[in-house]
Amino acid sequence: MSKTLVLVESPSKAKTINKYLGKNYIVEATVGHLKNLPKTQLGVDIENNFKPNFLNIRGKGDIIKKIKKLAAQCDKILIATDPDREGEAIAQDIADIIEGNTKAEVYRVLFNEITKSSIKKAISSTDKINIDLVNSQRTRRIMDRIIGYKISPFLWRAIIDSSSTSLSAGRVQSVALRLICEREEEIDKFVSSEYWSLWAEFNKNKADIFKAKLVEVEEKPIKILLKSLSDSKKQEFKKKNYVIDSAEVANLIAADIESRKEFLISDISKKDVKRNPYPPFITSTLQVEASKALRFQSKKTMKIAQELYEGVNLGKNGYVGLISYMRTDSTRLSNESLDAARSYIKERFGDNYIPEKPKNYEKKNKKNVQDAHEAIRPTTTEYSPENIKEYLSPEQFALYDLIWKRFIASQMESAIYETTTVSIKADKYLFRSSGSALKFDGFMKLYDESMEDVEFNPEKEESPIPLGLEKNDNLGLNSLEKLQHFTKPPARFTESSLIKELEDKGIGRPSTYASIISTIQDRDYVFTESRKLIPTDLGKKVNIILVKNFPHILNVNFTALMENELDLIANGDVDYSKVLNEFYQPFSKALIKVESEIEKVKCEKCGSDMEVKIGRYGKYLACSNYPNCKNIKSLKETNNEPKQIEYTGKTCPKCGNKTIFRYGKFGKFIGCEKYPDCDYTEQLTTGIPCPKCGTGQILPRRSRKGKTFYGCNRYPDCDYATWQNPAIKKTDNSENS
Repeated sequence: MSKTLVLVESPSKAKTINKYLGKNYIVEATVGHLKNLPKTQLGVDIENNFKPNFLNIRGKGDIIKKIKKLAAQCDKILIATDPDREGEAIAQDIADIIEGNTKAEVYRVLFNEITKSSIKKAISSTDKINIDLVNSQRTRRIMDRIIGYKISPFLWRAIIDSSSTSLSAGRVQSVALRLICEREEEIDKFVSSEYWSLWAEFNKNKADIFKAKLVEVEEKPIKILLKSLSDSKKQEFKKKNYVIDSAEVANLIAADIESRKEFLISDISKKDVKRNPYPPFITSTLQVEASKALRFQSKKTMKIAQELYEGVNLGKNGYVGLISYMRTDSTRLSNESLDAARSYIKERFGDNYIPEKPKNYEKKNKKNVQDAHEAIRPTTTEYSPENIKEYLSPEQFALYDLIWKRFIASQMESAIYETTTVSIKADKYLFRSSGSALKFDGFMKLYDESMEDVEFNPEKEESPIPLGLEKNDNLGLNSLEKLQHFTKPPARFTESSLIKELEDKGIGRPSTYASIISTIQDRDYVFTESRKLIPTDLGKKVNIILVKNFPHILNVNFTALMENELDLIANGDVDYSKVLNEFYQPFSKALIKVESEIEKVKCEKCGSDMEVKIGRYGKYLACSNYPNCKNIKSLKETNNEPKQIEYTGKTCPKCGNKTIFRYGKFGKFIGCEKYPDCDYTEQLTTGIPCPKCGTGQILPRRSRKGKTFYGCNRYPDCDYATWQNPAIKKTDNSENS
């Protein structure tokens, strides 16, 4: 009997698919990539049209053998890796591995959702591997490898006082770091400006009390005058606007207003304002909203979304894929899903909540959208979140509930507010009060995004407006309140706001945002505090060096341009070698310039250049003439710049001299200034008691891979350890991940 081999990426996905296919199918998982560029070499032949040297990944030998064996036994092979560029590249790796090892026909199938109907439909419409998508992924991989491989050693040389062995640069991650560092610079340079607002409490016939804000003086709108403006700009600004920038000015205005006898309603307007539902989720908006509503890190969001896509065990129903593919930047929805949503809305909420026709959000998309997949949505309305809650983990339920509500709400009627605006005139002064009342809740009956809607925010500076007010009514002034304010610096990025910034600037792709943010944190370039992304001293130093020496390559516009070029390759509109050449020419020139400005370290034994290497105990210099010359030396021996000594303010308990901060293999520590004559050392702790033993203190450590974790200083007597910074936990107990 003929057999068909179906190859997917994950074991859980294999389980779900296996449920829907008969005994004539064998479903096997590759468990991710099978091939990669070598770890210790560039792995790209630049002179030979940037040909990559992909090798089998260590540890994948048994899986590769099994796939080859199964391929030889089957009559048909369906490669069903994820339906994106990364999945297409894995599909090509599989095809290369089984080539010559099977006589079976090899086809590519795309599962945009893991449901019985979708799988059957995909298998009946097989295709070939899309070489344009493969080339696009390969180009990105090669480009990132060249940048990382060529620049990282330069960083090791430039930041020789760092104990980190994971210093590296990346085409996208370095731009993300740059955005965070530049925002921090803006905050550091920010100078606050004082301004005042005046609020009056009015009444009509000593009843119907409401508040209104002073908005104009002498027909000039009240504005905030920033200190950063030049004197000439300030004069120009004041000609058009009115500024209340001190208590003195506020008091003068208040006294003048209180002396007025007449406060007339000069205008009343009412109008209905629609608040439209949000589009269904794409990858970036899902990560943004999950961060805000659920406090999930983007990496966690994508992990849970992957689980929901691949399939969850729903008891007697077995494994079921609950959502469509989660890596997409299209808001397109299939006709079947639209019909299902409209039927659900009618049954659950009634006809009033169904628009005349389905809502289409595609026109709101930007250019260069990859439209291979639909928006992120439930695969069926049969499984509402509440009905299957018992089968989901709390985190799976929370994310599925968010996706479900967003999708259904996207096809519901708009909410309608009635807004009333009252203007009150007192000679040269104009006050205004606004209020809104919800007339029809529409989509808000089911879903209301956690973020403040910047386009429509009915609660902003509002006051309940009494009924019965009419134009030319004379009002009484109850009181006048003066409020002092200060302008605030720009907010630090959160994961969600950084993702939005990257998306707006065209940097990276939906599938990369989580790994970008994870990478810059893993390398200690950035840390989180109260959910804000803050650059470390190391991150700032790396950013300064990269921006100074590679301004063209690690540039927001250049990175966005490269993303557009990758899209063109994926669409078959441009050759990958052309894109790589256009990238490499300016990059190689910049690299040559930087290399020429770095003082070369010569080997004292043979005169050859010394190269930076990473070994078991960190970075070191080795002779480039190896193996003819095996000379090695500490990298720090080459640093002739005087180091600024950082004293702790304490004395050494061993010899009585001062103690200073030092840096070693495992990070920062305290040591005696008289080292090596005195070998006293002391570990730095966070000052937080160990939650396990209660007597020790928590201190930062480094794993063998260079990643920071936190453990008890009484180790090995106490083995408490955690990846999460306990200082952050202490200040932000609401953080879920």
